[in-house]
Amino acid sequence: MGLTSSSTGSNLLNKELMNIQKKCDFTVAFAGNPNVGKSTIFNSLTGMHQHTGNWPGKTVSNASGICNYNNRDYLLVDIPGTYSLMSNSQEEEIARDYICFGKPDATVIILDATCIERNLNLVFQTMEITKNIIVCVNLLDEAKKKKIEINLEKLETLLGVPVVGTIARKRRTLKNLLNVIEQVCTKKRHLEPNCITYLPAIEDAILLLTGEVNKITPQDFKYINRWICLKLLDDDQKIIQSIEKALHISLHSDKIIQKQNDARKNFTKIDLDSNNIKDDIVSSIMKKSEDVAKQVCTFKNKEYNLRNKKIDKILTSKKFGIPIMVAFLGIIFWITIVGANYPSQLLSSLFNILQEKLLALFYFLRVPTFITELLINGMYKTLAWVISVMLPPMAIFFPLFTLLEDLGYLPRIAFNLDNYFKKACTSGKQALTMCMGFGCNACGVVGTRIIDSPRERLIAMLTNAFVPCNGRFPLLITISTIFIGSYFTGMTSSIVSTLCVLLVILIGIFLTLIISKILSKTVLKGFPSSFILELPPYRKPQVGKVLVRSLLDRTLFVLGRAISVAAPVGIVIWLFANITIGNVSILTYIANFLDPFAKLMGIDGYILSAFILGIPANEIVLPIILMSYLATGSLVDIDNTFAIGEILKQNGWTLLTGINVMIFTLLHFPCGTTLISIKKESGSLKWTLFAFVLPTICGIILCMLTTGVWNLII
Repeated sequence: MGLTSSSTGSNLLNKELMNIQKKCDFTVAFAGNPNVGKSTIFNSLTGMHQHTGNWPGKTVSNASGICNYNNRDYLLVDIPGTYSLMSNSQEEEIARDYICFGKPDATVIILDATCIERNLNLVFQTMEITKNIIVCVNLLDEAKKKKIEINLEKLETLLGVPVVGTIARKRRTLKNLLNVIEQVCTKKRHLEPNCITYLPAIEDAILLLTGEVNKITPQDFKYINRWICLKLLDDDQKIIQSIEKALHISLHSDKIIQKQNDARKNFTKIDLDSNNIKDDIVSSIMKKSEDVAKQVCTFKNKEYNLRNKKIDKILTSKKFGIPIMVAFLGIIFWITIVGANYPSQLLSSLFNILQEKLLALFYFLRVPTFITELLINGMYKTLAWVISVMLPPMAIFFPLFTLLEDLGYLPRIAFNLDNYFKKACTSGKQALTMCMGFGCNACGVVGTRIIDSPRERLIAMLTNAFVPCNGRFPLLITISTIFIGSYFTGMTSSIVSTLCVLLVILIGIFLTLIISKILSKTVLKGFPSSFILELPPYRKPQVGKVLVRSLLDRTLFVLGRAISVAAPVGIVIWLFANITIGNVSILTYIANFLDPFAKLMGIDGYILSAFILGIPANEIVLPIILMSYLATGSLVDIDNTFAIGEILKQNGWTLLTGINVMIFTLLHFPCGTTLISIKKESGSLKWTLFAFVLPTICGIILCMLTTGVWNLII
C-alpha cells in the first residue's frame, strides 16, 4: 500500500477537499460511534497519525487521507464519531452532512464488537440515506476476551450489506476491508440494504410526500428522498434547513406543506401524535437493532464486564473519585518536576557550547557586532531557553497524560466532574474540553464542538483558559520550585513543589465552575442540558505508540510553535531592551509605566510587561522577564533552576512575588492561538474580547487580594 495523507477542516465542501477528491478514483467515508477504533483504522490505512484516544469526542472535524490499493487512489475521510444522524451537536452535524451531501462512493460504519446493539442504530439510520454501506465489526479481540461471539455471516444477511470483521491494531486484518471497499466502489458487489419498515401510517405518509420531494431534488441526490420525507414528517427544522442549503431547494412550498398536513390528518385518525413521530421512528430503529443483535451475538460469559464495573465502583465513586483524580494528577506533576531538572541542565550546557561555536563563526565571518548580539543574545538565547526549559517537562508530562487517556481514565475524570458542571448550569461535556485544555487551550476551544447547546459551548470556550496549558506548566513548575520548594530539602522539596502546582490547577478548576455559574445566571442565562457520557472499557495502553505519538504529535508540535514565536519575539525584546531614549531602554519605559499598577498586584512592571509581550505564546514569558532584568538586555547562561532563581531574587522577587506570578500565570488572557480559535469557533469579536478580559480581571483581582492579605499579616 502506497500511502500519502492530507488533512481538512470541518467544512465538507471546502475547496481543498474537493480538489483532492477529483484527483482520487474513489471517496470512502469512515463513520461510527465514538471510541470504536474508527480513527485507528483510518490511521492504519492512510499512514496518518491523527491523535486518537480511549474516550469519546476526540475527532471534531473531518480528516482526510489517501490510500493506494490495487493501483487505485482512495480518498478516505474520517468523520467525527456520532451516535445518531438526528444531529444536535456540531460534531454530529459534520458527520451527517458529509454522509448525506459529500457523496462518498462508500460509507464504512465501524461497530464495536462488544456492544453491537447500540452501534446498529447508526447503521440503520445511514441506510436511509445511502445504500453503499460497508459494516466493519471492529475490536474482535476484545470481544473474544469477553467471550462474545458474533456471527458475521448472519449479520450480513440480516443487514443486506457487506460485513467485515477487523482488529484495528493488527493491520493485516484490514486487507479484507480494503477488498470489500474496492468491490463496493467499483460496483462489483450489488447492495440491497434491509431498511427499517416503520408503522403503516408513517410508511403511507412517506409515500404521500415522495412524489413532491422527488420533483425538486437534484438527480444526484434522489437516493435520499425517503430520508428527506422522514425529516419533513418529524419536522426537524434544523436538518431541513441543512438539506435546503446543501441541495439549493425549498421544502416549504405550498404543495409540500399541503402533503404534510394531509399526513398529519391521517395520523390523528389512528391516534398517532404527530408531535411524537420522531419518537416512533427512533423506537422502531432501537427495536430492530435489538432484534438483530440478539440473533447474531452469543454471550458465553454473562459477567464479561464485571472487572470494569468493580474498578469503576472505586474510581467513579462519590467518596474516592475526586481524591483519586487529584492523586493521579499529583503523581504526574511530581514525576515531571523531579524528572525535568537533569535533562534541562544538560540541554542548557549543550546550547552554551553551541553558542561559543556560533560566536566563533560570526567572528570569523566578520559579522557586525550589532547583528551578532541581535541574533545570539536576542534570538538564539531565547530559543535555547525555550527548548531547554520547555522540552524536558513536556517530554515527560505528555506521555504520562496520554497513558491515562489510552487507559480510558480521562472519561472517568469527566464523569466525576459532571455533577459539578451541572450545578454550574453548564454541560457535563465541558469536563472533557477542560481536560483537552491541559494539553492546549486552543485544542480545548475547538473541542467544545462536542457540546450540543450553543450557550453551553460558548461558556466552555470562555472558561477554557482557566486551566493551565502546556505552555504555562514550565513557568508554574519553575516558580514553585524556586520560591516554595526551596524552603525544604531532598524529596520533600519536590513533593511540596508538586502540591503547590496541583493547588494552582485545583484553583483553576474551581474558578471554571464558579465563573461558569456566574455566566449562566447573567449574560448567558439558561439551564444545563443532559447528555450521555460513554465510559469506554479499560484498555492496555500501547506504550510504544503513546511515546511516539506524544513526542511527535504533541511535544514537538507545541515546541515548534513556541520556537516559531520565540525567535522573532526574542529579536523584538532584545531591541526593546537595547534601544535607548535618553539612556533608558524602551522596555524600561514600558515597565516604568506599568509599575505602579503592577505593584498593586504584588509584582513589578517588568513582569507585567513580559505577560503582555508574551501574548503570542505563554512559553516565552519567563525568558522576557529574565531579559528585562539584565542591563545588556540579553539572557544569561542558564545552568539550572537555581541560576534562574538567583536572577529573580536579585531583582526583588519574594515569596509573595512568586505566589502572585503563579496566580497570574493561571489567570490571564489566553495566548494568541487560543484567541484566534475562539474568534473562529464563536464567530464573534465581542466574545473573543470577553474571553481576553474575563480571566485577566480574575487574575488581577486575586493578585490584589493576595497582596492585601499578605501586607496585613506581615
